[in-house]
Amino acid sequence: MSDNKWGIYAPLAAKLRPKNLADFVGQRHLVGEGALLRRLIDADNIPSMVFWGPPGVGKTTLARIIAGMTQAEFINFSATSSGIKEVRAVMDAAQTTQQWGKKTIVFVDEIHRFNKSQQDAFLPYVENGSVILIGATTENPSFEVNSALLSRCKVFLLYGLTSDDISELISRAVAHFCADAGLVADISDKHLEVLAEFANGDARMALNTIEMVFNSAQIADGRLTITDELIQQAVTKRLALYDKKGEEHYNLISALHKSMRNSDADAAVYWLARMLDGGEDPLYIARRLIRFASEDIGLADSNALLLAVAAYQSCHFNGMPECGVNLAHAAIYLAAAPKSNSVYKALGAATADAQKTPTTPVPLVIRNAPTKLMQQLDYGKGYQYAHDLAEKVAKDMQCLPDELADKKYYHPTNEGREGKYAAQLKAKDQ
Repeated sequence: MSDNKWGIYAPLAAKLRPKNLADFVGQRHLVGEGALLRRLIDADNIPSMVFWGPPGVGKTTLARIIAGMTQAEFINFSATSSGIKEVRAVMDAAQTTQQWGKKTIVFVDEIHRFNKSQQDAFLPYVENGSVILIGATTENPSFEVNSALLSRCKVFLLYGLTSDDISELISRAVAHFCADAGLVADISDKHLEVLAEFANGDARMALNTIEMVFNSAQIADGRLTITDELIQQAVTKRLALYDKKGEEHYNLISALHKSMRNSDADAAVYWLARMLDGGEDPLYIARRLIRFASEDIGLADSNALLLAVAAYQSCHFNGMPECGVNLAHAAIYLAAAPKSNSVYKALGAATADAQKTPTTPVPLVIRNAPTKLMQQLDYGKGYQYAHDLAEKVAKDMQCLPDELADKKYYHPTNEGREGKYAAQLKAKDQ
């Protein structure tokens, strides 16, 4: 039974929160020597800004450090508990503070959760300089922050921490705990490596996990013993950083599509695995594979479309996790197949003309004539039934409207079986 009393104190992530840039780990592209944000902070000339990045990379911590370095009032807003009335009350107070020569930094965590009216309430105060707004979000601000407000803010992109960054944080945590508790920790480099990998760039996850390890470890004779078994129990399956309705959803499906287009089967199956591991609907993936089969392969290998549809049906029959291998089968086939976007381009060009000529009449020769009146009006007059002809083509029969008579929409490539179709169509035109 452990006699560790660590759990009665504040969370480890809170106790180890850096107070200055010297202790801040990661984001060297923003706060390293000579970096733009670092220069703005050092010059005490920071603009309103939005920090965009995944959880646990230091968005809140960096905002607090900036407030401390610039000697500004720091106000933390919550989207769930702050309405327009509360926003305006704080903004009015900030204007008063400004008159006394002191800046106010308003930090809005998860700013994407503020509705449009709440975000609009910040606008006049950001514009007149009463406050410096620092928003933090895990979502793409282009979609989640009002354009008027976003145009007045500089967006800084924060990245997930590296394994070295996480290892440094965990080592600090171990040293802090041992010094605070008067103990020596028996934890191997391999344990630290496993914990750092598990955190996946998230400092909060890393510190919460090592804190759980501290709380569970055996203590005897002034030594805290951390075993392989304890690490294994602490490092359970983490939730994938994947929002099925957010930007990462579109990032990953884009990665899958473009990897297949580039005939990179290894990358394709990796991004597929990422999506499935994150809980994506396999039918959504299957629908995108069907689209890809016609958009990027087309007539170069028509079996690609058949296989993609079969994968969709397999997802219906099998469900997850069994259908994952069906999707991988299709994705690898699509990546390896010859590529042609001629069908996709043909439809795009034809659609553009169709939108320009929505009322252009169908040529009489290819109109149906089910009634005597239609026959008298020359519907179907001159129509030649291709099957009755030796070459199976009525070369003199015009099927396009007069104004589009010379248009060519489908330009086949010589990839895969499409070369055969190209030869057939060329013979038709001669």
